[in-house]
Amino acid sequence: MSEQGKGSASASAAAPAPGSDTYKGWLFKWTNYLKGYQRRWFVLSNGLLSYYRTQAEMAHTCRGTINLATAHIDTEDACNIVLSSGGRTYHLKASTEVERQRWVTALELAKAKAIRMMNDQSDDSGDEEPTSQSDRSEIQGTLKILVSKLDDLSTCNDLIAKHGAALQRSLSELEGLKVPVEGGEKIKAVNERATLFRITSNAMINACRDFLELAETHSRRWQRALQYEREQRTHLEETIEQLAKQHNSLERAWRQAPALVSSTASTTTTNKAGSERLQKEEASDEDEDTEFFDAMEDSPAFITVTAAESSQHSFPMCSRRSQSNLSGASGGQPSDLNQDDHMSPGCNDVSGKELQPHRQRRSHIPDKPNYSLNLWSIMKNCIGKELSKIPMPVNFNEPLSMLQRLTEDLEYHELLDKAARCDSSLEQLCLVAAFSVSSYSTTVHRTAKPFNPLLGETYELDRREDFGYRSLCEQVSHHPPAAAHHVISQRGWTLRQEITIASKFRGKYLSIMPLGAIHLHFHSSGNHYVWRKVTSTVHNIIVGKLWIDQSGDIEIVNHRTKETCQLKFSPYSYFSRDVPRKVTGVVSDSAGQAHYILSGTWDDKIESAKIVQSSRGGSGSEGKQKTVYQTLSPKLLWKKYPLPENAENMYHFSALALTLNEQEEGVGQTDSRLRPDQKLMEEGRWDEANSEKQRLEEKQRAVRRRREAEASDALDDECDYDSGREYEGYQPLWFHQRRDSLTGETSFVYKGGYWEAKERQDWSVCPDIF
Repeated sequence: MSEQGKGSASASAAAPAPGSDTYKGWLFKWTNYLKGYQRRWFVLSNGLLSYYRTQAEMAHTCRGTINLATAHIDTEDACNIVLSSGGRTYHLKASTEVERQRWVTALELAKAKAIRMMNDQSDDSGDEEPTSQSDRSEIQGTLKILVSKLDDLSTCNDLIAKHGAALQRSLSELEGLKVPVEGGEKIKAVNERATLFRITSNAMINACRDFLELAETHSRRWQRALQYEREQRTHLEETIEQLAKQHNSLERAWRQAPALVSSTASTTTTNKAGSERLQKEEASDEDEDTEFFDAMEDSPAFITVTAAESSQHSFPMCSRRSQSNLSGASGGQPSDLNQDDHMSPGCNDVSGKELQPHRQRRSHIPDKPNYSLNLWSIMKNCIGKELSKIPMPVNFNEPLSMLQRLTEDLEYHELLDKAARCDSSLEQLCLVAAFSVSSYSTTVHRTAKPFNPLLGETYELDRREDFGYRSLCEQVSHHPPAAAHHVISQRGWTLRQEITIASKFRGKYLSIMPLGAIHLHFHSSGNHYVWRKVTSTVHNIIVGKLWIDQSGDIEIVNHRTKETCQLKFSPYSYFSRDVPRKVTGVVSDSAGQAHYILSGTWDDKIESAKIVQSSRGGSGSEGKQKTVYQTLSPKLLWKKYPLPENAENMYHFSALALTLNEQEEGVGQTDSRLRPDQKLMEEGRWDEANSEKQRLEEKQRAVRRRREAEASDALDDECDYDSGREYEGYQPLWFHQRRDSLTGETSFVYKGGYWEAKERQDWSVCPDIF
């Protein structure tokens, strides 16, 4: 055939000898009556014959495979090969008889090996118990290979005998020839037989060489395998010993925890004695507390090594609230987080008034109704749109506004109270970092969307008599939605932020990007901290259970001392070995020298470890050089409080969130507590809440259209009105825009007047938005 003629020159591609484990080359395969034989690249490996259109297809596309263990090999004529197995038949053709015989030899060897492997697997099913098989697996594997090579030699011997007999017959026929023409043909046949004999002999020689090399090297491989197993066993024994020591250390700490708490109420002499006893016990465990941690993949890569704690290093811990305090607005349960022996002197003074709540607040709301709704029917037309512009029923909301969600950042305000009493700015920065992480702890189960505040809507939270602070939020812009927040505490700090929410629905997930900076100022020290929030992502919007993740980096900067804290929120990955929701960080001074390592999760706790020594380590997996930090034992900075009982039926609200919509006397008429659709939803009247929500949104649109018309009339006819500045005419009541001297950014800051208006109960300046 013409196809065969074209491929004859290249059909015998370079390939290993038939005695090797892999054989490759070109063959012609019968396709159909229209195309006939087509040239294909065949690969014989591990008892399987596979073919491809080209050699390049080996990386991605296999056209077919046949198992030689159950295949029948037949030769029709000088160049054809027929393979059949399980109803599948391959008609193959080689370019020459010599090439055909090479393939037949390789196929027969591969078939014999595949049959032996199949029999060995069936024999292994009745072997000894798993422990014995594991101990002898290395020896058994080598013996199987040796037996396989011996079988190859036996097969080659049979083939040599077969081809030798054929060669002998050809020679006998040559002796009986009388016609010169026939003599030429027979001589050609003798030459081909001799060539086949040489090929088979070479295969046998290669098999013998493999057997010899394996026999010479198997002892060395066994020795290396034995050495490796010894090292692994030693490492395992050391790990088990280390775990046992850590278990004993934790058990002692747990037994001493009650005594440590009771010692805080005793005399100074008793405290000193307990502290010395604890330090002695920790010093005795100096060689037992070493622990290694993986380095951060991004940011400055490092490894921490926990060393024994010495008496000259101290670090403040989060103060423990009393049971009466925790039942109030800040929520949670009492926990033994107090370790006064390790606190800085300025971080321990807690007044008695601080632990007494002013009033008992509510601890439950009506259970969430079970309403079904087709999410896709609403969301399919919203892909790519701004979330704040999508009309959503209350079924996807929770009965709180975005202003109240901002106020929830104060759930763990005591971290800032303690930070205000710190003498060290670095220790203070650690507590500020823990506070920045704690604001995400309430979001782990909170996949519902808060209400978008109406323009001019406010929310106040006055907790001066309970916890010494009062907070005010106002919606200062509607498109894009932006809220300004101001908190002032009698315990030495002021917090302000302006948050603009940018969100996009991408079909499978929803990304929420808070824009804007958070400012925290401590009155006594003058330390001014600035940081920004990370991105929140809601997954499985259409199919599956909703879950939320936080990812990104936070840089907290003390603009007075130039000290920084780098926090990394690791995104969830199915293939990662790290704990989910992991947060890591480094606290550094103005010169860039690291002093504390922070670690934990944003939904549970944050710990800090003081660095006592640092050194340059080896390179990581990506070639980056790691820094090895030797630290003291980690100390707990913040621990999430458990959710209230029945929280799963109350929108997974925390103790503080349950009180945010509780009615208060004397609040402004624009306060979120007075928003009717939100209140109806909390009461479980969702149908009425949806109707009321539509009414409020239409009322807001009418006010906006009227404001746009007034702005248009005020402009001169020759001025081209730019709709992008349609809200420039609106001015918030309690906040005004100012340029920040530290960051250079323009943001809304509190201008005063709200609390004075509340004292006078004069809300005449407030618009009617509800």
